[in-house]
Amino acid sequence: MTAATARDSPAMNLGRRTVLVTGATHGIGRAVALELAAAGAAVAIHGRSAAAAADLAAELTQMDRYAGRFLCDLGDHEALLRLVDDVSTGLPDLDTLVLVAGADVLTGAAAAWGFERKLEELLRVDVTSTMILTRAFGRQMKQRWSDEQAATGMARGNIVTTGWDQAESGMEGDSGELFAASKGAVMAFTRSVARSLSPQVRVNCVAPGWIRTKWGEGASEVWQKRAVRESMLGRWGEPADIAAAVRWLVSSDAAFVTGQVLPVNGGFRRA
Repeated sequence: MTAATARDSPAMNLGRRTVLVTGATHGIGRAVALELAAAGAAVAIHGRSAAAAADLAAELTQMDRYAGRFLCDLGDHEALLRLVDDVSTGLPDLDTLVLVAGADVLTGAAAAWGFERKLEELLRVDVTSTMILTRAFGRQMKQRWSDEQAATGMARGNIVTTGWDQAESGMEGDSGELFAASKGAVMAFTRSVARSLSPQVRVNCVAPGWIRTKWGEGASEVWQKRAVRESMLGRWGEPADIAAAVRWLVSSDAAFVTGQVLPVNGGFRRA
């Protein structure tokens, strides 16, 4: 089945869904936003760059799938709380939340930061914002569909968080320690909050492996070879691979799936 055919199938058609994707202006988040829009969802986007958000908004508008944009630094606690208020007002029909945004501490100026500063940024952006947004919008969804779920037996709300495939097995070095701590926390939280929000809301986590995002594109030959060697499929993953997994998780094909962490890594092998 081709990707286009999958999107056209009844189970994978998301035409009745209203989605917010955080970190949607680049990389995996952008791929997710476009994938869900192609499947029929109305997609609102979050990002930090006004220019990048405007570009994506224009593309979604051409697809007739644009539902709004919200600019916010998720590491700023006050701004994060304002985002909750703004989304609650601007997207009253929100039924799907995909939390892709994460701190980039591997490229740009942040690559030169010390361990503690990187840790603080990852905890604020990756962990705290995921927990606050999931709890806030998850509770709204749970309350909104309490009576309907009792009558139909089907969850209406969907939340997908983003973990890391090596968070539980571990990886050496500063980056391994940092991402294992932050993404491991997200994965553990996902399993717990899925229990809190059931049965009205399904909550799952997608755990990418070696994905060719900004860091991967500029990684050294050593890392390029390692990424390929540690995949049973012998290649880097692409943002589209994660987007396809997210599309499945929020579709009715995954209606009996919640509280799960889904590695998307080409089959990780420790080489």
